[in-house]
Amino acid sequence: METGPASTEHVGHTGHRSTDDQDDPLPATTILQIGGLNFASEKERVERALGRRPGVLLVEANPVAQTATVTFDALLTSLAELRNWVEECGYHCAGQSVPNHICDAMEEPRPASEARGSQAGSQSATDHSSHDMDAMKHEGHDMGAMGQEGHDKGDVDALPSPHDAMGHGGHGGMSMESMVRDMRNRFLVAAVLSIPILLWSAIGRDVLGFKIAAPFGMRDDLFQLILSLPVVFYAGWIFFAGAFRALRARTLDMMVLVAVAVGAGWGYSLFVTLTGGGEVFYEAASVLTAFVLLGHWFEMRARGGANDAIRKLLDLAPPQALVIRDGEPVEVPTAEVVVGDLLLIRPGGKIPVDAVVEEGESDVDESMVTGESLPVAKTVGAELIGATINRNGTLRARATKVGSDTALAQIVKLVQEAQNSKAPGQQLADRAAFWLVFVALLGGAATLGVWMLAGRPLSEAILFAITVVVVTCPDALGLATPTAIMVGTGLGANRGILFKNAMALEMAARIQVVVMDKTGTLTKGEPEVTEVVVEGVSEEELLRLATAVERESEHPLAEAVVKHAESRSIAKSRAEEFENVPGQGATATVDGHKVAVGNRRLMEREKIELGALEARREEIAAGGRTAVIVAVDGKPAGLIGIADAARPTAQAAVTALKDKGVEVVMLTGDNEATAQRIAGLLGVDSVIAEVLPGDKASKIAELQAGGRKVAM
Repeated sequence: METGPASTEHVGHTGHRSTDDQDDPLPATTILQIGGLNFASEKERVERALGRRPGVLLVEANPVAQTATVTFDALLTSLAELRNWVEECGYHCAGQSVPNHICDAMEEPRPASEARGSQAGSQSATDHSSHDMDAMKHEGHDMGAMGQEGHDKGDVDALPSPHDAMGHGGHGGMSMESMVRDMRNRFLVAAVLSIPILLWSAIGRDVLGFKIAAPFGMRDDLFQLILSLPVVFYAGWIFFAGAFRALRARTLDMMVLVAVAVGAGWGYSLFVTLTGGGEVFYEAASVLTAFVLLGHWFEMRARGGANDAIRKLLDLAPPQALVIRDGEPVEVPTAEVVVGDLLLIRPGGKIPVDAVVEEGESDVDESMVTGESLPVAKTVGAELIGATINRNGTLRARATKVGSDTALAQIVKLVQEAQNSKAPGQQLADRAAFWLVFVALLGGAATLGVWMLAGRPLSEAILFAITVVVVTCPDALGLATPTAIMVGTGLGANRGILFKNAMALEMAARIQVVVMDKTGTLTKGEPEVTEVVVEGVSEEELLRLATAVERESEHPLAEAVVKHAESRSIAKSRAEEFENVPGQGATATVDGHKVAVGNRRLMEREKIELGALEARREEIAAGGRTAVIVAVDGKPAGLIGIADAARPTAQAAVTALKDKGVEVVMLTGDNEATAQRIAGLLGVDSVIAEVLPGDKASKIAELQAGGRKVAM
């Protein structure tokens, strides 16, 4: 045990709790970037080394993501000390694993008690957009569209890519792509040189019948020694460096096993060669090195795929922001935006940080957070979520949350913490892996001793001992569970499911009730035309005039109308004098007719009375559909009913859950009619509609009150 400066006793690795003189510790949590975690078993070193430090309460390392979640007492230690301790272990650490283009990697994480208010604010920023359909309610959590927009283009070539900025680094701070290339190169060197080493070995001579003499008249073993030098001192050197770090951290892992196996075989062969020649095992050491490197090359390639969710999250945030300085817009890195800055957000641009509108009106696509494709109308005083997309109008907004406080940064942190957390099954696997390494080394030593006592040659005894050590290597045990969690949480994030931690993922097998949001989860979040009502004109004429106006608009409802008209092969017309009215609709002149397409507020603005169409509009709305009104030359001409269509896979998913005995419940803030329409299409039996965001938790608690395990 080590004793820290504050008379602190520290225990173990994961779950190491410290008993401090401090009565009221100030716990804070950070996710450290740790570059150079080449193999799954290396996480034990980080956990043990950091776990013995003063003030460290909990460490959960993840070699797949190259990160570690560390909970520590902010009164006893700091991020800077944690970074130094990681580097003392022999790894690279740039600080927090955060998107550097929006956050400072060395910013001290705030203790939970201080951050709680900020997180509550971020939650309110996410929840504020839950309204009814006409107000373009948002409720789902479909992250499937993440990363599709990519970064805004501009003069940002000098900035690090967000993927590299996250610190998914490797040896010496390499990116994951560089790590994969490095491991591939090491494998290729080992594989290519292993071929001639094998041919000029006893196996090549006696089994394969290879008869060509070694070049320059050298002995076979000397030629093999020369060829094996790059294999051992370049390709396989990471095993020896890793074993040294493991022993320094007072732990045993797979690197120790491989280093012992390769080192014993090669070292014995070197001794034999230098003392006159004899039976050597250069081919065993080189082939073993090549095979282990091949496996870990594939492992690193899998890591890159497992990190897709984080990459897509990072792609959402713009690297640059327009800040009003002295009345003029100035482009600055998003990481330099501070609370209180006045931002200029142009049509089509991404909102850099969380903010509040001070001037302008526009529609904002918040699907990256809510899953709902319909944009939200924003006016003065409305909250904006960073990384969402401004659709049409120009906005001036005051920054309220920046850096690690933004909603996007909190989502990134949530996904990372879930990927780094350990399920009970993984904790058991970690303990088993440590003891299996110990048993493997003892088994190898025992095998060597038994064969020597049996009177067999030293070379034969060493061969069997190396075989035992290699075969019993538990690296797959240490890799399987964290990789499964990475893949599971990553795929979940891509499909709109964010797991809080590995425990939640493991408990999913015992779920009895699944509660789903409607929009973006059970439905596509993509509006489609369901019906057309006309008055005084033909349906084709109504669609021709309306589509001419809607082609000039970028609103999802307009896109639905255009798509429907194209499916009907409606003739195209050109709109002139087009005017977009944010939050209401649009007007234009088509073939000499003044056409207005939008909601009731637009009709009031144009002083148009609906008359008999009002009853049909209310009927469409009562059926859970949105009614787009079309007026021609100041008179109502018809209605276009638009609704969010069910996802093609939703019904099959609901059926599959019900077949497994899981009850499916739809929980939505939308009106009862809309909810019942979708529930009837999908076969959902239970519907809880018209629920405000703040009341959803209480509805879940009511379902749990019966003793059932509920997933939301």
